[in-house]
Amino acid sequence: MAVNTTSPAAPHLANVMFISFLAIIFLSVALAVGLPGNLFVVWSILVKMRKRSVTALLVLNLAVADLAVLLTAPFFLSFLAQRTWLFKLFGCLLCHYICGVSMYASVLLITAMSLDRSLAVARPFLSQKVRTKAVAYRVLVGIWVVSVLLPTPVIAYRNVVNLNNRTLLCSMNYPSEGHRAFHLIFETLTGFLLPFLAVVASYSDIGRRLQARRFRRSRRTGRLVVLIILAFAAFWLPYHVVNLAEAGRALAGQAYGSGPQGKRLELARKVLIALAFLSSSVNPVLYACAGGGLLRQVGVGFMAKMLEGTGSEVSSTRRGGTLGQTMRSAPATPENGTSESLTASRETLE
Repeated sequence: MAVNTTSPAAPHLANVMFISFLAIIFLSVALAVGLPGNLFVVWSILVKMRKRSVTALLVLNLAVADLAVLLTAPFFLSFLAQRTWLFKLFGCLLCHYICGVSMYASVLLITAMSLDRSLAVARPFLSQKVRTKAVAYRVLVGIWVVSVLLPTPVIAYRNVVNLNNRTLLCSMNYPSEGHRAFHLIFETLTGFLLPFLAVVASYSDIGRRLQARRFRRSRRTGRLVVLIILAFAAFWLPYHVVNLAEAGRALAGQAYGSGPQGKRLELARKVLIALAFLSSSVNPVLYACAGGGLLRQVGVGFMAKMLEGTGSEVSSTRRGGTLGQTMRSAPATPENGTSESLTASRETLE
């Protein structure tokens, strides 16, 4: 008599193996592309640029945030290859905390870029007044302080769990399902939903104003910022959708990974975390695409050329960066004032 020896857990185990293999591919690509790419961005801005624009400072900090998270990739690759966590509790907390800081810093820097461009279009004279290095440094310090504080729940909830004598997992350990729901919703709201509502509002306002002015001229760095925003959304939105689905299950009292749906969400979460690493490697590729013509013309110095100070920043520096001086240098007639406003908008969009 034939006996069916196939275990019910066999399909799930096969899925786990496939997801682990996929995660290794994503992390390896992110490390191979993102590490040299972001190092090149940092080198270009720090070494090749003599006068760094506000946009260049934001891009520099975004590259630093991406580098930080990519440096944790070898630890996760080791875990996927060895199928056990070898770096004790400190390594577990440090790696996931750095990932959290990088996620928050990236989304807040992208939000700052979009708000900067919105202000340049809506209030060009005010933009020239506040768009200075001193203000930019204060904003950057604020972004990093907030980014360091927001992921602190990771430290409270992460732990190394001993499944058996050979397998250690660096996983979340919540006191209750309510804590799990709170953390997942908090991470999605602060790390994605609220910042991206600000981004969407900013670009909706930009589009409305430029359409009203019948100004459709494209700008290289304007397109670049849009591409950065879209790439971040594409890589992180699926992760946060799974977060909300998990939070809904937690609020319903369902344990993590329980039932067929829970197992599917658990597998999806693992591969989407690895996919999110690619968001830290894609920006240098976007810079190369946006500056393709400059890359052919000036070679490795294309980043510095692309991010060099815009006309508005140069003129603002030359006039001392004050609104009064800007107004005194502009013609007094209303018609010319409108023309000056449009010109300033075009310059600050660069």
